[in-house]
Formats: sequence, C-alpha cells, structure tokens
Amino acid sequence: MAQEVPCDYGISRMQRIAIILILFIALMNGRHGTSEPPASFDSLVVQARSLMADRGVAGQDYGPLRLEGAWQLTSHHPAFGGISSLLVRADGGFIGLSDTGEAFRFRVSGSEGEGFVEPLPRRPQEMDVPRWKWDSESMTTDPATGRIWVGFEGLQRICRYAPGFAAIEACKHPREMKHWDITRSIESLVRFSDGRFMAIAEGTYGPDKANDVLLWQGDPTDPATPPPVHLQYYGPTGYRPTDALWLGGDRLLVLNRRLTVFDGFTAKLVMVRLPPLVEGARLVGEEIADFSPPRLTDNLEALALGHEKGKPVLWVASDDNHLFLQRSLLLKFALPEDWVSQARAP
Repeated sequence: MAQEVPCDYGISRMQRIAIILILFIALMNGRHGTSEPPASFDSLVVQARSLMADRGVAGQDYGPLRLEGAWQLTSHHPAFGGISSLLVRADGGFIGLSDTGEAFRFRVSGSEGEGFVEPLPRRPQEMDVPRWKWDSESMTTDPATGRIWVGFEGLQRICRYAPGFAAIEACKHPREMKHWDITRSIESLVRFSDGRFMAIAEGTYGPDKANDVLLWQGDPTDPATPPPVHLQYYGPTGYRPTDALWLGGDRLLVLNRRLTVFDGFTAKLVMVRLPPLVEGARLVGEEIADFSPPRLTDNLEALALGHEKGKPVLWVASDDNHLFLQRSLLLKFALPEDWVSQARAP
C-alpha cells in the first residue's frame, strides 16, 4: 500500500479532506476579500522564513529546474497575501499583486523585507468598489517604458498603468472576453517584445476543449489596436492555467493548477514551443516540472523572470486567498541559460 504523505499542518487525512472541501466552497464563491475598499498606502514588513532546511526540501526534484531557495512569506499587515502575479524589479525586489486590488513592494533579505502596500490607482467613481471585485490576477510590463498592464478577473478588463503604478492611463473591457467565466478568466497576460499581447483564459474553452487564448497585435487598452484573434492552449489534463511567462523566442512557460479533494493543490509547469501566432494556432504544453507532494506546493499562481549574476532565475509564488489554511510561498529556481533569449516571438 502506498505510504501517505504527511500533511504540512500535521492533521489526519479526514481532517485534510474536510479542509479541502471548505476551500472548494470558499473558492467557488469567488470572493477572497471583504466589502471594504482596497487597503490604503502603508509601510509593509514581510517576514520570509526559509524552508530549505526543512526535511527533504533542498533535494526535491523539479525536472530541469534547480531549486535554489524557498520561503514562506508572512506579514502582520492585514492586506498582505493573495499574491496572484509577480514582477521582479530592476533592483532585485518584487512587485506582487493581490487578488483584492493591492500592490506589494517587498524584498527577501534575511528574515524581513521592508516595503509598502498600495492600492492600484482607480477612477474617482470607483473609489468605493469593494476589495473582492478588484480581483487583479495577471500582470505584465514593458521594460523600455516601465508601463504595467493588469488583467482583472470578474471585472473582465485590462488596465494600463504609468510606471510604478503612478496613475491609471487606460482601461478596456474586451468584447471577446465578455463570455469568459468571471471566476476563471484572465489569469495569464503576456507582452511580447514586439508589442503584441496574449491573454489565456483559465476556465473558458474553445474548439477541442482547449483554453481560449486572445492575441492582440498591440496594446489591448489602445482603441487603435485591431480586435484580437483566437488561439488554443492545450495544458495538462485536469489542470487550469494560472500564469504564463515568455522567455524570448518561441519559449513560453505556463503554470497550471489543480485542486482536488484527495490531493489538495497541485501544479504543473509546462513549456510551450510557440508556433506562428496566427488565428487558430495551437499552443501545446509539454510538462517540465511537477509540483505535488512531497514537493513544495500550494495554490501556485505567479511566475516571474529575474537575473542574478547574469544568469536567469525563475520565481514562483502562491496565492493564499487570504485564508489561514494556505501559505504564501516564494520559490526560486535556476533556469537553463539557453531557455532565455532576446529573439522575437514567432
């Protein structure tokens, strides 16, 4: 008989199943926050507890990825958590977006990282919109200008922000996205170096039960950009895409999540070798890393690319849904150097 992997919280199998059922109910509701507006600007101290010394963590197998660091992030600030997307700043710090409309700036240095939390800029008429509606699930940036684009699930819109989230510049509700499931919507947003944008639906399907993908020839918030074309994403069976990261050329990483009663949260990271990006193109993922027990895993939702000493680093973060039953994990992996390039996407 297979040996049962102990739960991180030291509870029985039946208790674990009960907890996961509670998670199912909470997540199906789609409201992770409260009826309050997003948090006001405030300082933020993040405690980062290294997990590398925990039993078996340092030697865990993630295929071609090499685990170099793992932390559990906590903070006494009530807004912290729910990290759904992540960017690495030029100075090595992070910008994380919560699923309740806040941006976190923090560092992982020693045991604590000083930073701050701020609400994403909003239009005057939206200042009192409750936190649960500001489900900011995806983010991408233009390194040349510093502008940032954010995808909002539920609101079904994409907004463009000035560098550093200094101001909101433009927003659009794409007509082609209106039929997307509002609780499994724009979890992945990618900007290619030539200015094209791609969004992958978490739970809306097109032909052959593939995830619907939209590709714009330019900024999706710009009225002058032509309507997007539809592509198809094929990920691991039973998993849903939660983030995507373009590495240059034809290489696209896609993170895929699953939640089941018996296994809890698991995830798979796949590599898509992009074909020519034209109407109907098939994006097929090939598994490269498995995030299931006894490996570190939780509700993994965010991918980010950084560089240290000239070498590429992949960061993976989890969304704790602001629930005490889950963890905010930050995982650091060394990437094969030849995966990252300055080549144009097909």
